Order: sequence, then C-alpha cells, then structure tokens
Amino acid sequence: MLYLLDSVTVIRHFSSLGKLGKEAKKVLANIENNIDSAAISVVSLMEIMYLSEKKRINISLNETIKIIDGASNYTIVDLTKEIVQTANHIDFHELHDRLILATAKYLDISILSSEQRFKQVKDAVIVWD
Repeated sequence: MLYLLDSVTVIRHFSSLGKLGKEAKKVLANIENNIDSAAISVVSLMEIMYLSEKKRINISLNETIKIIDGASNYTIVDLTKEIVQTANHIDFHELHDRLILATAKYLDISILSSEQRFKQVKDAVIVWD
C-alpha cells in the first residue's frame, strides 16, 4: 500500500527525533521492510529546506533527499496542476498543508500525519494514533 508522509512525519522518521503515533510507527516499519511504500510531496521537501535553513530542525534537505534516493520504497510526488486544482476544492487554512491534503486526495491514499485538523477535511484518511 502507498502512503503519503507529511513534512513532520518525514522529519521525525528520518531524524529519529520526536514522537510518532502507534499506527504511524507500524506503517513506517512496513515501509522500511518494503511491505508498503511512501510518497513524499515536493511541498514537504520545500518545508524541510526552509526549516533546515532556519535551524528549526536537525536534518537538511540534502540529507532527506539522500535517504529518499537511497531507498526504492520512497518516491517524490511533484506538484502538478491536477493537485493544485484538487487543492482548490479543499477548505484548509494553511497553504502547505492544503497542498499535502490535495496530494493525498488526488492520489487517493492515506496520510501519515500528527496534524489533528486534517481529520476535519472531508474524505481525508489520516493514520497516526
């Protein structure tokens, strides 16, 4: 099964810092064992770049991309006009998160995220606790 990892999940998983939900840990273990696969939006990479530059996280964009490129079970999802059009129909306050939600909705996959407000978005399937 394919899952979309949001930015916080990527950061916590790749840096081994911060808490992960019980169900998220199970899915991430399956991803690491090549049972499931992970998609990561280019929007998350932009957030990681920004947060790293501001010294708010301890993993850089280059380190993140190296991990992704070194594993066959991770893929980067580009921001497409179809995903932006999907975002146009999602009511969410924050632009980056709205694009993450739209990516999952467009691909029809679940999101690994600790963001509780995602659960309020129609048809969003969130995996965490």
